Amino acid sequence: MAVQPNTAPEAGSPQMAEASRLEQAAAIKADANAAFKDKHYAVAQQLYSKALEADPTSAVLWGNRAFAAIRLEEFGGAIADASKALELDPKYAKGFYRRGDASYALGHFKDAVRDFRAAIRLAPGDPDLRRKLAEAEREVKKEAFERALAVPDEPPVSDEIVLEEITVDSSYQGPRMEAGESGQLQVSLEFVQGMLAAFKEEQLIHRRYAFEIILQAQAILKSLPSLVDIHVPPGGELTVCGDTHGQFFDLLRIFDLNGLPSPSNPYLFNGDFVDRGSWSVEIILTLLAFKCLYPAHFHLTRGNHEAKSMNTIYGFVGEVKAKYSSQMADVFRETFCWLPLGYVINHKVLVVHGGPPVACNATLDEVRQLDRNREPPEAGPMCEMLWNDPQEAAGMTPNKRGVGVAFGPDVAKAWLEGQGLQMVVRSHEVKDEGYEVAHDGYTITIFSAPNYCDQMGNKGAFIRFDSDCSPSFTQFSAAPHPNKRPMAYASGAFANMG
Repeated sequence: MAVQPNTAPEAGSPQMAEASRLEQAAAIKADANAAFKDKHYAVAQQLYSKALEADPTSAVLWGNRAFAAIRLEEFGGAIADASKALELDPKYAKGFYRRGDASYALGHFKDAVRDFRAAIRLAPGDPDLRRKLAEAEREVKKEAFERALAVPDEPPVSDEIVLEEITVDSSYQGPRMEAGESGQLQVSLEFVQGMLAAFKEEQLIHRRYAFEIILQAQAILKSLPSLVDIHVPPGGELTVCGDTHGQFFDLLRIFDLNGLPSPSNPYLFNGDFVDRGSWSVEIILTLLAFKCLYPAHFHLTRGNHEAKSMNTIYGFVGEVKAKYSSQMADVFRETFCWLPLGYVINHKVLVVHGGPPVACNATLDEVRQLDRNREPPEAGPMCEMLWNDPQEAAGMTPNKRGVGVAFGPDVAKAWLEGQGLQMVVRSHEVKDEGYEVAHDGYTITIFSAPNYCDQMGNKGAFIRFDSDCSPSFTQFSAAPHPNKRPMAYASGAFANMG
């Protein structure tokens, strides 16, 4: 009988090493998939990266890491990973799918259409892809239509609102504004408390009162510079809150823990008030009402989600249309353009949504002079203040989000010292504990939306600063809320993207 040759790879051979490496990558991938399923997206991303160290030629691993990056809102990183997957396997449908999702999230609708069409050619039976392609094509047509209709120096929609023509009939049972000595309806503490009580019961205020709040707040915001100085007197304190993202019942938790805003209890909310959470209208009307009530003691920063492109994708525009009207959505958009870009507390602390404008090295005086009444650009100081993120490594790198830069501790220290500042407080990122002190204390992140999107499991937090600008942190857990899912008003096919 002939002896069959032994074709198994010998121990220590290159074939055996290759088999071991692929087996290791597969095991790590399984752990990453489990973490992703449990919505631990940062852990999943780290595990996919570890698996890629063992098997960098796997298009699936690159595609999976792109998916985790999308969940973490790192859209630039997702595009890079999906592109690498497609480089390895040009027929990998999910590579086009992931890259299309990330492009759509950044408002790059033409790129999204291109990738969704490519994905459909490879997976023609996927109904979700066809829905997403239809959404992206609709946005491309909408942009073209708006450009065609654009009129130079077109008057703001806000100027078209005639408040006196909006009558409040006797059947309305909610809180009512009373006229002041000038005859104009006024935002009073009694009205705001009644409004909060109505919102808790998921009841809206009358559209006349909503427009009054928005337009009165807009007038106040117009009077402010792009960078506002805040003075905290000896014995006083200022509370700084991060992203709230439409989580109205968690906003109420903050007020329960820390007291309602007042001249003796001032607040600063650091952007991203709306989108994702499904009570964004209630959040923004509450914040703007307090701005009307206490204009010198209640402060609002613009975030990257106070922008038309974000609001169209992530639910705010849909929510305003559902609860009020498209006209009101336009008035909100115009009001957002007047939000200040940052604040300086006692000449020591910069508060800004994203990060300091380090790539363009803009000074505080240059920021004060910025014309902010516009949609955010994709570069320059305004863009950076809305989008930048800190990183552990020294230096600067392109931001994984696809907009702005990531800045290291050396960059933060140099820029702050150059402006005579001690630290920057920013928001913009989910943190497990609700806050993070980084860069040897030069950079603090504060995030005030606990259990973000009902899935992240993070705590929320806020900071209290005394006159010496010493920070004190308070953490809190998510409050119970009515059964309405996040992103309930987002673009149909993309409602579950976040």
